[in-house]
Amino acid sequence: MLAVPMMIHMGITNAVGLVDNLMIGSLGTESITAVSIALQLIFVYNLAVFGAISGPGIYGAQYFGQKNKEGFWNVFRLKFWICFLVLFIGTSVYYFFGSEFIKLYLHGADSGIDKNLTFSLSFDYLKIMLLGLFPFTLTQIYSGSLRETGESIKPMVAGVVSVFIDIVFNYLLIFGKFGFPCLGVKGAALATVLARVVEALIVVIWTYYSKIKIEYITDALKSLKIPLDKMKEIVIKSIPLFFNEFLWAAGFTVTFQCYSLKGLDVVAALNIASVLQNLVIVILISMGNAVGILIGQMLGASRFEEAKVNSSRLTKFTAILGMVVALLVIMISAYFPGFYKTSDSIKELAKNFIIINALFLPVIGIVNSLYFTLRSGGKTLITFFFDSVFTWILEVPIAFSLCKYTELPIITIFILVYSLDFIKILIGHILIKKGVWISNLVSE
Repeated sequence: MLAVPMMIHMGITNAVGLVDNLMIGSLGTESITAVSIALQLIFVYNLAVFGAISGPGIYGAQYFGQKNKEGFWNVFRLKFWICFLVLFIGTSVYYFFGSEFIKLYLHGADSGIDKNLTFSLSFDYLKIMLLGLFPFTLTQIYSGSLRETGESIKPMVAGVVSVFIDIVFNYLLIFGKFGFPCLGVKGAALATVLARVVEALIVVIWTYYSKIKIEYITDALKSLKIPLDKMKEIVIKSIPLFFNEFLWAAGFTVTFQCYSLKGLDVVAALNIASVLQNLVIVILISMGNAVGILIGQMLGASRFEEAKVNSSRLTKFTAILGMVVALLVIMISAYFPGFYKTSDSIKELAKNFIIINALFLPVIGIVNSLYFTLRSGGKTLITFFFDSVFTWILEVPIAFSLCKYTELPIITIFILVYSLDFIKILIGHILIKKGVWISNLVSE
């Protein structure tokens, strides 16, 4: 009941990414590559916001399990303060340094891709997308808090409506239909911003004017004051989690940049593959989120044995889901790249990336479940080492070294970097078995 609406919400949201990508893909390889680079940068901000609400969210789920309204209110207010600090910093960095970040991806061998055009399109797309950071941040604050109370329908419905808005205005603004201007890549960015504004309005308005009043949230903003003495522990716990999400996203983006050393063809092919990957991986991410919320509520109610048993069961179930989804993805891997207007060599490379992504889906599912289980008990420092430190100590250096100093094919490098997750599974399994994550953070 908790995970499926999240899957639908995230799935439909990512389906928009698929539709956007297919529409933009019809404009040519430069447009595909440009949007891919800009979205890598926006991805870092998105994960920073996710990290900003994740730390307080651990306490929110446990306070809800404890039926402690005042504690939940304080956590909700804290999210506002942290997220708007992230919004200010993120907007400033992209506004002043966005062009320099984009240039980091524009090198290496390619098959006739216009680098200057790619840069121009990417920078235009990024500037417009900055307008959507505020509504996106607001949506994440409210949606995350609603899910911590077990309410995942409202965020799902808002996501469905925003998807419809995005698809319609993408068609109108990218191609200039029904009297609208033909804006190409800029039109795609404007449509996304409009969709995010609509989604934020629906989530916020529905929260306050729903038939069933959600007092854990609607009464929270009667004041923005927070008791600093009580919030100090939450902030201390949240800092590693925030930096974990931010550094993991940055590490993922840097790894992508390492792959770009093999040429812009690789960037284009990875973008095609990642669209399909993002569409199906939401099942595993949603399960991970559900694991964190459910286990967190059990821990907040001091039902420790139940939490331990269910954690193991949910991890196994997530792995099985990964296997099922992997089979479906492999079945369509040969056909999906054909929807893009690009070279045959890029389509073939994209097909191989899609197959490799699919084969590692069960592994990703297990890693997600282990991560959210460790996080549910407030072991944020452990998750920091488990996730982002692992990425920067192993994945980034290995990806860079293999791409920069070897003649290995990109497919071989891609598999080797992915295979490092098996080490993470071993470490996570040991930590879960030891029970280091089992704790009630909100007990009096």
